[in-house]
Amino acid sequence: MVIMASREFNQRTNAAKAAASRGPVVITDRGKPCHVLLTYDDYLKLTGGPMSLARAFADMPNTGDIEADFPRSGELPRAAVFE
Repeated sequence: MVIMASREFNQRTNAAKAAASRGPVVITDRGKPCHVLLTYDDYLKLTGGPMSLARAFADMPNTGDIEADFPRSGELPRAAVFE
């Protein structure tokens, strides 16, 4: 595992991406870990695959009791006007 200060990460993004291909890169802010850079494949392994927006919302805490009613518009769609 590679550890990079946020300043170094900002200055050496390509090196961070190369290091992430070998394993997680921990990015620190003022000496404390704050982010982890992973390859997308490693991320998918950790999360169990791609996540839909509905699943992401359902997995969020305290969202089970939210009620929403979105009324449908009676207007017809209009063509976009580009000027």
